[in-house]
Amino acid sequence: MQTEPSIDLRDLRVGFPATDNEWTDVVDGVTLAVGAGERVGLVGESGSGKSLTALACLGLVPEPGRVTGGSVTVAGVNVAGMSEVDLHRLRGGEIGLILQEAVEALNPVYTVGFQTAETVAVHQGLRRKEASREALTLLKDAALEAPGEIARAYPHELSGGQAQRVMLALALAGRPKTLIADEPTSALDSLTQAQVIELLDRLVAERKMGLLLISHDLVIVENMVDRIAVLFAGRIVEEGPTPTVFSAPLHPYTRALLASAPGRRRRIDSKVKSRRPFDQSVPHKGCRFAGRCELAQETCRITEPALTGLGEDRRVRCPVVLSKSGELDV
Repeated sequence: MQTEPSIDLRDLRVGFPATDNEWTDVVDGVTLAVGAGERVGLVGESGSGKSLTALACLGLVPEPGRVTGGSVTVAGVNVAGMSEVDLHRLRGGEIGLILQEAVEALNPVYTVGFQTAETVAVHQGLRRKEASREALTLLKDAALEAPGEIARAYPHELSGGQAQRVMLALALAGRPKTLIADEPTSALDSLTQAQVIELLDRLVAERKMGLLLISHDLVIVENMVDRIAVLFAGRIVEEGPTPTVFSAPLHPYTRALLASAPGRRRRIDSKVKSRRPFDQSVPHKGCRFAGRCELAQETCRITEPALTGLGEDRRVRCPVVLSKSGELDV
């Protein structure tokens, strides 16, 4: 029996006001699901809409942005119809969130222990003394040495690695079924990155949680998730099982992304005509990657392709690739 997805996005659109009272959709028609206990990676270049997709899952799109279309369903409930009380239960209770700038995400005027215990009390309904004990346990589980000292510290007294571990402890405080980790290691040095990823991997496995991992580090994504979705200019261009996508990428953008990734053992041959970012504020026709694509044909500049299924578990947004899928050197 197939279980209901913990996160289910259908044709999600997130927009910001542009000139002449019009809106520009930065996330433009994203359909993506994270099953119970499943690990999904969302990758793409800066500005592609990855973080906004994550924030939309929790009703946290920053103003003046808003969800302009589609639906966001979490645990079977439409986020758009939730009250503020229900949204507070959702954030941290159903879904935990780990942000990339941990120190900035923490409240600077309260100690780490107070913030962690407060989160525990809200989501688990514990009294202050019990919540404080649970907070210490969470900080210890997050591999923080001397958790008692960390609990008495203020955010500005923490190192980057300590702050990120505290964020992980806070994300786990409500015993969520799914974690969203948005670039959880981007501000850390290489050694600390490896330690935080190892910790995240272990805790997700131990607690049998689902994971939506957003990262520009493809090596981390390759080793952490079951399935990957590639985002370009607000649209998913390829999706499939991680080993398949990484060993045999189909979309020209995915190939370019993997070709540029440092530290990968298997090299991907790819060439692009231009590295200029796509400007979503300018009216456009056709495929958004056509101006940079080595395979682009005239029809690509006229008609925007649909995200099309290829087999049971793969989708790609490129008719040229689909027509040549048996001929490509992957």
